[in-house]
Amino acid sequence: MNEKLSPETRALIKAQLSRRRFLAGAGAVGATAVLAACGGAKEEAGSASESSTPEASGTVRWANWPAYMDFDSKTKKYPSLETFIAASGINVVYKEDVNDNDEFYGKVQGQLKLGKDIGYDIVTLTDWMAGRWIRLGYAQEFDEGAIPNKENILPTLANVGFDPGRKSSLTWQSGFAGFGWNKELVPGGIKSVDQLFDKKYKGRIEVLSEMRDTVGIIMQFQGVDPGQPFTEDQFMNAIDFLEKQVSDGMIRQVKGNDYLEDMVNGDAVAVIGWSGDIFSLANENAGKFAFAIPESGGMLWSDNTIIPTTSKNKKNAQAVINNYYDPAVAAQVAAYVNYVCPVVGAQAEMEKIDPELAKSPFIFPDDATLAKVKVFRPLSPEEETTFGEAFASASGN
Repeated sequence: MNEKLSPETRALIKAQLSRRRFLAGAGAVGATAVLAACGGAKEEAGSASESSTPEASGTVRWANWPAYMDFDSKTKKYPSLETFIAASGINVVYKEDVNDNDEFYGKVQGQLKLGKDIGYDIVTLTDWMAGRWIRLGYAQEFDEGAIPNKENILPTLANVGFDPGRKSSLTWQSGFAGFGWNKELVPGGIKSVDQLFDKKYKGRIEVLSEMRDTVGIIMQFQGVDPGQPFTEDQFMNAIDFLEKQVSDGMIRQVKGNDYLEDMVNGDAVAVIGWSGDIFSLANENAGKFAFAIPESGGMLWSDNTIIPTTSKNKKNAQAVINNYYDPAVAAQVAAYVNYVCPVVGAQAEMEKIDPELAKSPFIFPDDATLAKVKVFRPLSPEEETTFGEAFASASGN
């Protein structure tokens, strides 16, 4: 049986972990209930209580996306975090509180503006949002020499436009936006945007609320490179296409990370989604789901760890970030999350976990895989506003 599974799936089975916490064979579990249950488990695992303040305890409070850390479904703990806590004596409260960049920012921007504690010492945000925090002065610069493992970052990620020299951010994971589908209900698979929006799937398609991923895929379908200079008209052509799919009832919802629940319960049969997510669902549901980069092109994105200016726990937060740039630890996480690993040396460490997984182009992409995807170009503040409002309107939000 294992011989028919992808390296990604086999590694997850081998580790006997369930990243999404959906109960295999038991149907869908509400996302809110799942996250609440996990939050409780994490508190019991030795993390500080929510009432602890950084000034009082030194506890590092980390907001990350769902299913973005190695998780042991039997112990209800995160193995790599538990190892770090035991070795360092630094406690970590880890919460899956980021479902969508804009949504998360909306929750904390008022406190950020006032310089008040937002409840987190590390937050994980996508490139463009991390860039906004840095530009607005909401991210602290790292102390010189405080993150020695920083030198392990992939050369292609070491000097980015939104944070030259990586003074305030480090890549957590990168990944691909493309098509995900239920193989039982979509036996032929999805290769193109035309196939995704086939009328027989009307009302059972979902797309990401991350504008750059959804619109970037549509733009490439329309022959426009979202990574190169493009006009407002070209962007709005993609928005018009999206709006029509929504108004015609083709798209069920435009959602953040919680689109996965709808795939599991059958409300959605095909999506514009994220690579690691779909691999996880395939593992947890007997290979029922598949992922592919669109023929016309997919999107490549990165999420980054930053320390908010409101955090009083900078020293300990830097120690946590440094830990995850150790190649062995990075490989341990990548084996579970199945996203692109940003750490030099992790591929060699992955050989010790699973030699076939070390060859996966979705974790350690080769040139051929990277040639199929684009990185959405930086937007000016004016474009962010104009394009963001247009996307929200087209999405029905």
